[in-house]
Amino acid sequence: MNLDAYIYLQQVRAIALALPGVTEAPCHGTPGFWVHKKLLGRIKEDGETLAIRTQEREKWMEAAPDIFFITDHYQNYPMMLIHLAKVDQKDLAGLFLAAWKERAPKKLLQTYEESAKKQKKS
Repeated sequence: MNLDAYIYLQQVRAIALALPGVTEAPCHGTPGFWVHKKLLGRIKEDGETLAIRTQEREKWMEAAPDIFFITDHYQNYPMMLIHLAKVDQKDLAGLFLAAWKERAPKKLLQTYEESAKKQKKS
């Protein structure tokens, strides 16, 4: 693994594993991030690209096609590819949160939202 790939993996790990119930486990031989056995995203074999679940890929790809893209393989899946060297960390965190909210069990989502409301009040 080259140094850049290691750094990208550490950045993705920090964002993904900060979300409740997210675990890391292999997905097609590379690190994948899951919530209750549902895939959120995975590092691609090059170590510099992330495949992430999203329902808004057209919006992202239109806004920054040099960062967000798909290949023919992902055409029929709600996934998008991200150049990790170019993506803003806030955007990456927002994409993981959106994927998590879509895939997390209702009880976990409710607990997260209640906790977020308490933090806003304090």
